[in-house]
Amino acid sequence: MTSMSRARVARRIAAGAAYGGGGIGLVGAAAAGLLLAEAQLARRHVRGNGRGGRLPSADGVYGRGYDAPGESPLRLALLGDSTAAGQGVHRAGQTPGALLASGLAAVAERPVDLRNVAAPGAQSDDLDRQVGLVLGDPDRMPDVCVIMVGANDVTHRMPPTRSVRHLSAAVRRLRTTGAEVVVGTCPDLGTIEPVQQPLRWLARRASRQLAAAQTIGVVEQGGRTVSLGDLLGPEFAANPRELFGPDHYHPSAEGYATAAMAVLPTVCAALGLWPEEERPDAFRREGFLPVARAAAEAASEAGTEVTAAMPTGPRGPWALLKRRRRRRVPEPEAAPATPSP
Repeated sequence: MTSMSRARVARRIAAGAAYGGGGIGLVGAAAAGLLLAEAQLARRHVRGNGRGGRLPSADGVYGRGYDAPGESPLRLALLGDSTAAGQGVHRAGQTPGALLASGLAAVAERPVDLRNVAAPGAQSDDLDRQVGLVLGDPDRMPDVCVIMVGANDVTHRMPPTRSVRHLSAAVRRLRTTGAEVVVGTCPDLGTIEPVQQPLRWLARRASRQLAAAQTIGVVEQGGRTVSLGDLLGPEFAANPRELFGPDHYHPSAEGYATAAMAVLPTVCAALGLWPEEERPDAFRREGFLPVARAAAEAASEAGTEVTAAMPTGPRGPWALLKRRRRRRVPEPEAAPATPSP
């Protein structure tokens, strides 16, 4: 699928989500039946190779060495599915939350209070509950929220309009409180090892279409997106034994570090902390584009950031597409001995 055709589909999905339209299928009925049968085989393979569902708890304060009298920690919240929760690793310091909190603390030179409410198996319709948990304590309102969701929506065939509607509503609620929001869009599911053709091609197409539609919905609500194609994309296909976990579905520690490196620059930029020129770099093919086109291009290239840029014009809202340089994520601290209250 070309970038322009993906942009058209994403625009239709986002419009259906915004105006309450019906579900727009990502694949035809016959293909959907094949997708379901192949997905069931893949899921059995994943379950058979897993090592249990216990999740390491990484909640707490990171970067305590930066603590200064009278200065409160930055508050970071993670929401979403098993990827955001860190399923597949066994140490708290290997989870994406710990990696992001440690990296943010190092850039900001300020402690970061991490709270992770992501749930394995969660689809976008669980975000309303998760946002309620994040906003439930008025004394711990987040400064920035990172959402990683979408893969389960594809594998469970949730209509993409419904998926984007739930995500957009979550971003809107969080932005209303003043929190910055960064969404890691649906990863490329076409490189999961248990997935065979033709499911592999269908999964890639569906996940990229959803990622583009997610970007439109998020940007329209004032959030930023980062394409997570690399999470299960070309780098993982080239190094599956290193970048996938033991179930061949969830990332390994190295895989989560790769994802954190893609998201961290945008988290820092959202807070005004990233020491990088904000003007687009033409050499890296950055620039201002209609939001649907920017969304389609981002879905095809992992690590690409999209954020709102200009008011609506003849071709709709415009966005700034940036390809931020990836920098090494600081080695995470050990899991906090005493989680913050």
